[in-house]
Amino acid sequence: MLDFTPSRPLTLGVELELMILNRRDYNLTRGSDDLLSLLDRKQHGFDIKPEITQGMIEIATAVHETPDTLLDELQAIRQCLVTAAEKLNLGLAGGGSHPFQHWDDQRIYPKERYRLVSELYGYLAKQFTVYGQHIHVGCPNGDWAVRLTRHLARFMPHFVALSASSPFYQGVDTAFQSSRLTSINAFPLSGTMPPVENWGAFNDYFGQMQSLGIVASIKDFYWDIRPKPEYGTVEIRICDTPLTIDTAAMLAAYAQMLAHHFFASDAPFPDERLALTYNYNRFQACRFGYDGVVVIPDGAGQTLLLEDLLATLGQVQESADTLGLAHWHKRLRDRALKRRTDSHDLRDIYRETGSLSEVVRRQSQLWMYASDTPGATMLS
Repeated sequence: MLDFTPSRPLTLGVELELMILNRRDYNLTRGSDDLLSLLDRKQHGFDIKPEITQGMIEIATAVHETPDTLLDELQAIRQCLVTAAEKLNLGLAGGGSHPFQHWDDQRIYPKERYRLVSELYGYLAKQFTVYGQHIHVGCPNGDWAVRLTRHLARFMPHFVALSASSPFYQGVDTAFQSSRLTSINAFPLSGTMPPVENWGAFNDYFGQMQSLGIVASIKDFYWDIRPKPEYGTVEIRICDTPLTIDTAAMLAAYAQMLAHHFFASDAPFPDERLALTYNYNRFQACRFGYDGVVVIPDGAGQTLLLEDLLATLGQVQESADTLGLAHWHKRLRDRALKRRTDSHDLRDIYRETGSLSEVVRRQSQLWMYASDTPGATMLS
């Protein structure tokens, strides 16, 4: 049986996977060991660790009550990282995929779990050199975690569009707003949680999968959103790493608004047709962003993703006001109304310069040095 560790409802935590770059042509470099070694000489107190390949690093916040304090910590972590990276002449960047790295150049980080993943999944492990944001939302018990996971699954396309920042992959414009998720789709346990009703039913499902030898832990589920029982959270895993930490905090704010909305209501589980629409809606968000056409699973028909997002923001306005998140709600609405993703900005740089190296240089400058005020940019 999986024990669910209770946590304070609606608390937040964020994980960000970041690119480690050389400063010649801004390709990925195997800099994680050097960066971590230098950071370890300082008692910084932050959660900074390696990821599956050596051109990646992951940062994670502590538990926060609000997106504002979460952003404060992200700023402090960034300053710590930037100071170390500058000493090593390394760059750091957000974005969901590196535009021109090649998967066969990557090296698996020498950690037991990553070695096992590489042995099991072969070349897919190196192709997993993509970069995401994970958002944790606190839940009081496992039943609430299952309920929240099922409710939030309906809104995963919104998070794709709001975070999309991976238009290029392996030197090619993919025509997607978010190409990162195509790498994750290759894993056999990707997608979404089955429609279990409560924590007991989830445990039964997990037990069956474990007894069949398919999974050993929750980490073996590469779902877009999943319960995380050891943390007492629901973990949203579908987002690209945004180009700025301000956007990362904004995405966490949206998750908190939605969670409050569902915690405060007795809404029934989503329509069972969600399972029929989920992959289609997810694809539309990845391919077209705000201009994607999504199917409303309760039979209300099709609509633009943008219209669905704006309608949902209207529904969570009361929760935003109750939580003191009106300023984050406005940022979300303003971002959506611009109908532009980070991927649009990256494509504009490439059209202007014809250089993917310049694309990465500018997104590195943005993540490392831009102010975190709305609209701040170093992309042009």
